[in-house]
Amino acid sequence: MQKWKDVLRSNFTDLKKLLAYLEIEDSFKFLPSPRFRLNVPMRLAEKMAKGELNDPLLKQFVPFKEEGEVRPGFEADPVQDQSFVKTEKLLQKYSQRALVISTSACAMHCRYCFRQNFPYESERKDFHQEVEVVANNPMIKEVILSGGDPLSLPDSKLKPLLMALDEIPHVKRIRFHSRFVVGIPERVDDSFLSLLSSLKTQVWFVTHINHAKELDDDIFAALKRLQRLGIPVMNQAVLLKGVNDSVQALKELSDALADNGVVFYYLHQLDRVKGAHHFEVDRPLGKQLIHELQALGSGYQVPKYVEEIAGESSKTLI
Repeated sequence: MQKWKDVLRSNFTDLKKLLAYLEIEDSFKFLPSPRFRLNVPMRLAEKMAKGELNDPLLKQFVPFKEEGEVRPGFEADPVQDQSFVKTEKLLQKYSQRALVISTSACAMHCRYCFRQNFPYESERKDFHQEVEVVANNPMIKEVILSGGDPLSLPDSKLKPLLMALDEIPHVKRIRFHSRFVVGIPERVDDSFLSLLSSLKTQVWFVTHINHAKELDDDIFAALKRLQRLGIPVMNQAVLLKGVNDSVQALKELSDALADNGVVFYYLHQLDRVKGAHHFEVDRPLGKQLIHELQALGSGYQVPKYVEEIAGESSKTLI
């Protein structure tokens, strides 16, 4: 198996090269120098339809001109992350849960990413302060590893953090939030699995997948390796205009996940980050899609339609 870091080096970071690969000549429709740089794994680029501007993967990962437009109500920090900072790398929005911003790096750059403007800590490489905060607060039962993407960190950096959290008696769950596996499933290698299997604390793994076209057998095989360790795998998606705002798209995703033992638990209303207005779906349509989805599958295939409202005690059901 090819090392995941080698695979990561094949990502497209140059718009001209990606458009040439996709045989797209309408370069004027795209933003040539976006503030949030282009970053597309080869695995996802290979799944994009050649010469097709309406491809659901192209829309998620390639900056269209609309991204440069300023729209009222769309801001740099739409979920008010900065209001909940406990240390440079730790947020606490909800009781009994803390979130570690493990890294700024990610396997891909989604154009609607709500944390693309976050002032990531770049000088300090350790997590001593974050572990201390968690250890000193017995109310914290769950630690969420986010970013960026925690799987961007090598095991040598993840291991000290995980081992330290594993030794805190009141921490009962460690939850990964990751999109990495969708672009580079090679990341779930023997070393990473061995690290997870050494933990006493229950691990949960949440994927971020929006469209069935993102998936393939290699990705499901990687997720199955996690499941065999007794790690529940769940998925959350963002409702995106032109990507998955149809019953057909959501049903195909829901079926693909259920057929591989992945629970589709959240469908998020778009966080109104600056530059992402063209992805927003009206709430009445979102509610109608959920209603129609309920008639087409089992209950565990229907995600909760939610939004994040800063200051609320949990995600808010729409």
